[in-house]
Amino acid sequence: MASEREIRVAAIGDSITAGSPWDDDPEIGWPAAAAAADPRLRFTVRAVYGKRTDEIARWLDEVVDGAPDGAEVLVVQGGINDIAQGRPVQDAAANLREMIRRGQEHGLRVTVANVLPWNNGWPRAEAPIRELNALIDGMGVPVLRFHETLEDPESPGRMRPDWTIEGDHPSVEGYRRLGELAFRLT
Repeated sequence: MASEREIRVAAIGDSITAGSPWDDDPEIGWPAAAAAADPRLRFTVRAVYGKRTDEIARWLDEVVDGAPDGAEVLVVQGGINDIAQGRPVQDAAANLREMIRRGQEHGLRVTVANVLPWNNGWPRAEAPIRELNALIDGMGVPVLRFHETLEDPESPGRMRPDWTIEGDHPSVEGYRRLGELAFRLT
C-alpha cells in the first residue's frame, strides 16, 4: 500500500537536530519523535552541537549520499549558533538558501526549520532570531515552525520552562513537541 511506503529523510543541523544534551540517545530528539509519530519515516541525521550554518552546509552531500537507499527529503536546521557567535543574520540566511538550493539540485523535497526561542539569549538575541525567521519564511520552501511550537505565549521570545532543559535546548517534552507538532512533510 502506498501509504505504508518508507520515506527517507536526511536532516542536517546543530544541537537542536542532534537532540542535545542527549546526543548519544537516538530515542530522544525531534527526528525520533517524528519517526515515532509516523513509522514510515527513516532519518539519517548529521548534526553537532555549536555548528554554524556555514559548517552545517559542509555535510549536505555526505548526509544525502550516505542515507540508506538515498534520501527523498532534506530538512535543513540551523542559525542560532550564527546569532550566538555574533555573525550577520544575512550570512546565515544565505547559507540556508544555499543548502536549500543544493538539496533541490539533488532532486530532494526540501524543508527548513526556523530558529527556536532562546531563553538564555533573551532579550539580546530576540531581534536577530525574529529577523532570521522572517528571512526563512521567504525562502520558498516549507518551514518547520520550531519557534512557534516552543514559544511561551506568556513570555514571547522564550520557551516555556517545561519545554526547555536549561534555556538553550528543548527538554524531552520540547523535542517531542517539535517532532509531533512542528515536523510536517509537504
